[in-house]
Amino acid sequence: MKQVLTVSCKLQVTPQQVIKIDETLRAFCDACEYVNKEVPEKVTNEIAMQSLVYQDVRARFGLSSQLAIHAIRRVSGNRKTAKQKGSKVKGFTPTSATYDARIFSFREKDWTVSLTMLGKRERFKLHIGNFQRGKLKGQNPKTATLVKNRKGEYYLNIQLESEPPEPQKSDKVLGVDLGRTDIAVTSEGEKFSGKDVTKVRDHHSHLRAKLQQKASKGTRSTRRRVRNLLKRLSGKEQRFQKHVNHTISYRLIQHAKSNGMVIALEDLTGIRERTNQMPRAKKERRRSNSWAFYQLRQFLEYKAIANGVEIVMVNPAYTSQTCHQCDHIHPVRGESYRSGKQFTCGHCGWNGDADENGAKNIAKIGAVINQPGGSGVACSLSDHLSGLLKTPSAYAVG
Repeated sequence: MKQVLTVSCKLQVTPQQVIKIDETLRAFCDACEYVNKEVPEKVTNEIAMQSLVYQDVRARFGLSSQLAIHAIRRVSGNRKTAKQKGSKVKGFTPTSATYDARIFSFREKDWTVSLTMLGKRERFKLHIGNFQRGKLKGQNPKTATLVKNRKGEYYLNIQLESEPPEPQKSDKVLGVDLGRTDIAVTSEGEKFSGKDVTKVRDHHSHLRAKLQQKASKGTRSTRRRVRNLLKRLSGKEQRFQKHVNHTISYRLIQHAKSNGMVIALEDLTGIRERTNQMPRAKKERRRSNSWAFYQLRQFLEYKAIANGVEIVMVNPAYTSQTCHQCDHIHPVRGESYRSGKQFTCGHCGWNGDADENGAKNIAKIGAVINQPGGSGVACSLSDHLSGLLKTPSAYAVG
């Protein structure tokens, strides 16, 4: 299995090159719009679409053969995605175009790239740092995407293919419990506190509210300035979240790799929709919904592949309610031994951090998944529940 890593590289462009890039992006966008309009909506196969409009696309928009094919391919891909979602392709914007080895090349000796524009090739200098240079060194990339961002800057997202190492097999499992007070807690007791994160997020929320209030009462120029400030604020918060998630995922993967461990994570798919049905204050709802847990999972998954670390997903049911020491849950339905960040088992008396307790349960379930045929995780129940269950002595978790 090949892994694809995308390296985002800023382009140094002259005023003349800016004109050529914009013309190419506009032609690529117009070609996509034309294909989407002319090809019957039910047709999604790329080859079938090419047979219908390839010659017209080349003649009308002046694109090279490969750029024309990529325009058709984009429409095909967008239609397939829209079909899965039960919607239609709404349109295209002149902000990106895809390239392959026939119309794109990378030269390491002077850190430049060559791209086919309308009519001829142009060479661009890469404005990159040590991280990008380290990733590109010795590489011969075959595909890339030319992008124009909202600030009017031009980037080339270069795709690098690699053969990742085989995942290490191990019976040692590191459970990771994700949350808000602590973003991540491991079964070994390591914690990644969310205190500073919550402070920063609350500051951004308060600042947004003040700016929006000011915009509602201000002049037209005031509203324009506020909109620009809100855009900058949004980008700053997203960069902060991304940095924190990168840091946490890197440390978890490196710990698992150096100790020969498998990582077990809760499968939190749909958790936001489920928790939003619960009665909560507006502030708590905002705090829960604004952190990018799915992004953290994505970072963990691709770093795990690159480092040969296996990740197993477990059902989160009852992991926070079960005592990891004696596998017991509270005998009264709706009650729990957990109170905030503390967990005190009424069966064996174990007391400690609730998230660490959950992480240990995740690790135990992960070990069962990782080594099929294990004993499983069971929770002893009180005798008075025997009438509710066919097997009163055990209650399967997950």
